[in-house]
Amino acid sequence: MVRHVFVHGSTPINPQALPQPVLRIIPRDQHVLSRRDVSPNALRVLYRLREAGFGAYLVGGAVRDLLLGLHPKDFDVATDATPEQVKQMFRNCRLIGRRFRLAHVVYGREIIEVATFRANSDDGSGDREVEDGRLVRDNVYGTIEEDAVRRDFTCNALYYAIEDFSVRDYVGGYEDVQARVMRLIGDPETRYREDPVRMLRAVRLAAKLGFSIEPATAAPIPLLAPLLGEAAPARLFEEMLKLFLSGHAVASFEGLERHGLLPALMPETAAALRSNRSGALRRMLLQGLANTDARVAADEPVSPAFLFAVLLWPAYCRALAGLQAQGMHAEEAQRRAADRVTLHQVQTIALPKRFSLPMQEIWLLQSRFSARQRKRVFRLLAHPRFRAAYDFLVLRQAAADSHAADVEFWRTAQQVSGDELAASLEADAAGYEGEGGDAPARRRRRRRRRPAAAAE
Repeated sequence: MVRHVFVHGSTPINPQALPQPVLRIIPRDQHVLSRRDVSPNALRVLYRLREAGFGAYLVGGAVRDLLLGLHPKDFDVATDATPEQVKQMFRNCRLIGRRFRLAHVVYGREIIEVATFRANSDDGSGDREVEDGRLVRDNVYGTIEEDAVRRDFTCNALYYAIEDFSVRDYVGGYEDVQARVMRLIGDPETRYREDPVRMLRAVRLAAKLGFSIEPATAAPIPLLAPLLGEAAPARLFEEMLKLFLSGHAVASFEGLERHGLLPALMPETAAALRSNRSGALRRMLLQGLANTDARVAADEPVSPAFLFAVLLWPAYCRALAGLQAQGMHAEEAQRRAADRVTLHQVQTIALPKRFSLPMQEIWLLQSRFSARQRKRVFRLLAHPRFRAAYDFLVLRQAAADSHAADVEFWRTAQQVSGDELAASLEADAAGYEGEGGDAPARRRRRRRRRPAAAAE
């Protein structure tokens, strides 16, 4: 296998290793993509660029999805106009990005992203930077052929031309879409080293589209997975949301496991799942992700705090068991386990506090669901995280039937009035005492002594 290697601020040492683009034009009568399915705002951008004398094409995921009969959420445009030229043409345009300079043309809530064709070699201008094999800046512009070669996957390197409604393919992406195969353009190891997050994109897109990952594209992933530790934690957080909040969370998680990426993203969860011989923790996690997929499909909101509570629960359970084995008091062990798991995880994935704190509350409330004392019951019902914690308890029942009694009690507690619940709790307590049970003793309050009067 021929490989090309980057050094800082240089062109590839072996530019011949890049695949040679070969144009194939798929005419309108041979594909299913229709202009009627394209955003009117994207068409407006395409036509204006064409009228101004520039080349302009619908590109990337939108073309791929339309060929598959899906409905894209975003429509991206590729052109030979520079970002500055695009901005001059559209008053509703703003330029963004340092690593990749882009133009965003804004139509209300819809943004049409316009990218200038990128070259696959450095022109010496300083607009391309490579550090330790990773591409950190890429604003060297080129031709459509060069742009196609430097894209990540073949299925994302398809261009829809509005002048004749054809699809233009330079790297065999059309056949891969028909075969439902994810294939990297160029040498997979080099492309992953340029941007390790591409490994996550391969898994995510395969899960979303129901594609397989071509063997040569998949082979380096387990070996290069540790490179994710060098990616920005904030970027990995965004990638996690894309992986698990787009309606294919179960398939994404299984893809992470299958390709050896889970230990690099969530090492403590991966270790806990390996050591859990019964498989209960994995069953619960997968059930939680299946519930997430169902909520996304029903267009219902999903909280990242609840999502990460599910994903990191195995790690929390393992940490908690270790602390309790050391003889630590239960409540203290729970707090420390929650803090420890969160602290270790944010070193890889930047989980914001607005999500990590509610996540910890969901965990810490679990031990309070066994309480039946009147004050504790009403205090828990009034807790702002009660509903999320209760839903989490129901999820735990999927892995262990021992929670069935607690789930039933708290389900009933939410359905009856406060007076009915209080009466039921008092009746249960009285019946327990009548049967000779050890009812929880009331603490006798000590009357505080008044301090002696100060000497005058």
